[in-house]
Amino acid sequence: MQDSTSIYTYFPNLTDIQQQQFVNLGALYRDWNEKINVISRKDIDNLYVNHVLHSLGIAKVISFLPGAEILDVGTGGGFPGIPLAIFFPQTQFRLVDSIGKKITVVKEVSQALGLTNVKAEQIRAEQLGGKYDFVVSRAVTQMKEFYGWVQNKIKKESLHTLDNGILYLKGGDLDEELDQLKKPYSIYDLHKHFEEEFFETKKVVYLPF
Repeated sequence: MQDSTSIYTYFPNLTDIQQQQFVNLGALYRDWNEKINVISRKDIDNLYVNHVLHSLGIAKVISFLPGAEILDVGTGGGFPGIPLAIFFPQTQFRLVDSIGKKITVVKEVSQALGLTNVKAEQIRAEQLGGKYDFVVSRAVTQMKEFYGWVQNKIKKESLHTLDNGILYLKGGDLDEELDQLKKPYSIYDLHKHFEEEFFETKKVVYLPF
């Protein structure tokens, strides 16, 4: 069973509070996963690499600013939103999913970790209001469909090193799927940042707006 040390290997400058939150996160998810299955039973032992570190792949691409507003669509049990909220404590995160029991887990885990920068809500992406600096997600659907869900939810004024847009965690060969979009995009290979085999084909896809 993995522990949180893999996080500190790649992110050595975490505060004591952040380190403790990442430690606590493992036990919280194992406990909640017994009640509400948000991570497959066989994958819960790989929580820190396959879910937490994978989520933090976005932090290798961009550093969210204090006060920035980030929307996590189809968050499931809270990925990538909760690890990113720990990592960027002064950034505001809104985590949404259409399945209520998953949002229950997100709320309970966030509260237990003491995260004051997370708002979780059961709602479909298409029904959401508001504008955000970035929309993040982890392979909830085909990119063309996802783009349609969130294209009107991005703020126009960009303040980060990257223009506002979508940061999407996905794996495999994405050329055909992304070419259907007919939009500019960039791909960041996570195997350049993390040495675990899991990241061999994992990427962050960035679509600017």
